[in-house]
Amino acid sequence: MKHLLLQFAQKVDAGTVGIPTMSGDELLRNGLNLTYFLAGTVAVIVIIIAGIMYTTSSGDAARITRAKNLLTYSIVGLVIVLSAFAITNFVIWRFG
Repeated sequence: MKHLLLQFAQKVDAGTVGIPTMSGDELLRNGLNLTYFLAGTVAVIVIIIAGIMYTTSSGDAARITRAKNLLTYSIVGLVIVLSAFAITNFVIWRFG
């Protein structure tokens, strides 16, 4: 099976099949940007959930504390993701 796949891969030319080709730098940049996008999306969803939890807490101190902690941690995570995005894109732009 391994040899069959190897023979197929050798016969297929990426340009004729329509498979996009990219360098390792582009692949890394795209992978990191996808990761940052997913992490940012999750952080925003958690912020929305924390807001709903805070709104529906009905004055219960434990639920308010839990919602505030969730909100704080998700904002910190979002700041870290945005910082990592800025740093990696600067490094790739500067040295890439």
